[in-house]
Amino acid sequence: MTGGAPESARDVFGDRLELAERLHELLQEHGIQRGLIGPRELDRLWERHLLNSAVLAELLPPKSRVVDVGSGAGLPGIPLAIARPDLTLTLLEPMARRVAWLQEVITELSLTAEVQRGRAEEGPVRERLAGSDVVTARAVAPMERLAKWCLPLLRQDGKLLAMKGESAAEELQRDEAAIAAAGGGRGEVVQCGVGSLEVPTTVVVVERVAATRKASGRRREGARRARKDRGR
Repeated sequence: MTGGAPESARDVFGDRLELAERLHELLQEHGIQRGLIGPRELDRLWERHLLNSAVLAELLPPKSRVVDVGSGAGLPGIPLAIARPDLTLTLLEPMARRVAWLQEVITELSLTAEVQRGRAEEGPVRERLAGSDVVTARAVAPMERLAKWCLPLLRQDGKLLAMKGESAAEELQRDEAAIAAAGGGRGEVVQCGVGSLEVPTTVVVVERVAATRKASGRRREGARRARKDRGR
């Protein structure tokens, strides 16, 4: 053990473990009071929240531009910012009190992540964050809605990483048509932290392969009109 952290934390955070330990302290001190975590979560912050989030780093290419949608308490975004300082990370959160918390933690830990207030489905947000390499989401919404909100933030071939539970495969199959309509390819369920965590993190990975059907339809209609105009 190191400063109360499990041995696996050293494997995950490396020489930045002290920052993770400080994040753990901040969540213990303020998490319940500020409505970030429930009382039952205090004793399992490392495994269930910090390490569970940080192992997503296994799926992130070097120097990726990442958006953490519905960041809340900063999960998975802040553990990722600690584990992977090479990332260009944006924490997107609609609630003002949580935005304030995220900004405080980033300042306290001297992280390079930025915080934006807003929702992924809002037009101005999509304009600002479009073309990202990766979008992460933890306990935000079912895959049907996540795909609709998050895939438009990605570049072509960018990936949505949705942290899910035991029913991930069933949810992916159930929402397959909605994911395709939002421009996603065939998703897959992967596990992160195998060998490091007692319970690995389950992640649904969906690649953006196309624009939404509605947008594609508008482009096709525009192309037809252009051809018609040229024929006049």
